[in-house]
Amino acid sequence: MSAKAKMIHEDGLPGNEHELDPKPAWQPRYPGSGRLHGRVALITGADSGIGRAVAALYAREGADIAIVYLSEHEDAKQTIGIVEQEGRRAIAIAGDVGDKTFCEGAIDSTIAEFGRLDILVNNAGEQHPDQDIRDITEAQLRRTFQTNIFGMFFMTQAARPHLKKGAAIVNCTSITSYQGSPELLDYSSTKGAITSFTRALSENLIGDGIRVNAVAPGPIWTPLNPMGGASPEKLKHFGEGTPMKRPGQPNEVAPSFLFLACEDASYISGQVLHPNGGTIVNG
Repeated sequence: MSAKAKMIHEDGLPGNEHELDPKPAWQPRYPGSGRLHGRVALITGADSGIGRAVAALYAREGADIAIVYLSEHEDAKQTIGIVEQEGRRAIAIAGDVGDKTFCEGAIDSTIAEFGRLDILVNNAGEQHPDQDIRDITEAQLRRTFQTNIFGMFFMTQAARPHLKKGAAIVNCTSITSYQGSPELLDYSSTKGAITSFTRALSENLIGDGIRVNAVAPGPIWTPLNPMGGASPEKLKHFGEGTPMKRPGQPNEVAPSFLFLACEDASYISGQVLHPNGGTIVNG
């Protein structure tokens, strides 16, 4: 992995994919088979990284997409184009998932545009590396939890009235939920909360025919790491600690989100998939 990614201070989170070098691979790797034909998905953090790859794959499989993102307008515009090239409709909704009112408005906009909501992908997240727990400010701690876990509650609460039998929720947790991370104490804590949230929400909704699952990626080449304050030295060796000795690409993660959203996973709920380069986490 080249370390030529343009470094941006973490105040620029979540970062812009069009500024990365090399570019993440988001392109679907096989023809669609209509597994999401006629469905509508809302994907948070869909402007770039894993979210963009999921949007592209869902569109190829027949879904219309609501792209929720913070402020990366150029990336979001590109993702809209990707969805439309697959022959599907897309809308872009900019705002902060940590704001309950925004989440309610994003769901309202999706229903107004498409008339329904079948799949909710809670993918948006942020991280701020700190080697010493004393360096984590109260503001940073609150912000990380606000985005990573509060946002999932807010978006799910807003979506719930529109999710009918057969709907699916897919949350993005992380390998750090299972292994921890010495430099990502607050981030890892939110990911642990997401894993528990997924299991509890599954139990809460399964009686209504709504499945809830999660994906726990390992090191994936997205804007989150270079834009989140990772050092050039860390980026140089990013992903080398996995059994596969390399980072993953977003299009290697997106199929897990597709599987959990479609009828192929009709007997699966409350579970987590682990596209992480072969690391055993027993979770």
